Amino acid sequence: MTGTTEPVPPGGRLLAGAAELCRTLAVLLLAAMSVLVVGQVLGRNLLDLGMPWADELARFCGVALVFLCVPLLALQGRHVAVELVPMSLPAPARRWTGVLVELCVLAFSLFFLYGLYRFLGRAWKFATPTLGIPNWVFYAPAIVAMVLLALVTLARLLALLRGETPPGSDQALP
Repeated sequence: MTGTTEPVPPGGRLLAGAAELCRTLAVLLLAAMSVLVVGQVLGRNLLDLGMPWADELARFCGVALVFLCVPLLALQGRHVAVELVPMSLPAPARRWTGVLVELCVLAFSLFFLYGLYRFLGRAWKFATPTLGIPNWVFYAPAIVAMVLLALVTLARLLALLRGETPPGSDQALP
């Protein structure tokens, strides 16, 4: 041990570990998507072989990797950052602006989850056209990501209300 400790992100190590796991899975999905797209192009152009299943699976990988990166970006304060106005405000106003932003992100994630719940309430029994993947499996990465986003946002919100500065919230402009 070196004697220095890494700062614990809002929500602790469990939330950070879950976000890192999502990122690792997203990287694997990116690799799979790349292999699928290249394989599909090579199969079509060299072997005159159509692989519609590869297109559907690559689309799943692309959508899933985007959703799975959201919790880590939010945890690090890099998700959506418009800093021109907040950085020009005094510290107390900046903190309350951060609280308002986190409340908006929390509301978005909860609204998204509710909409997905309503959608899957009717569509869970259907499957994707080519591979026959059940819709609930196809949308699972979005559900996981939005639940984690809500938890990360709640942790960041609580940190702001305690007077702490969540990572990425108080960065100076270049």
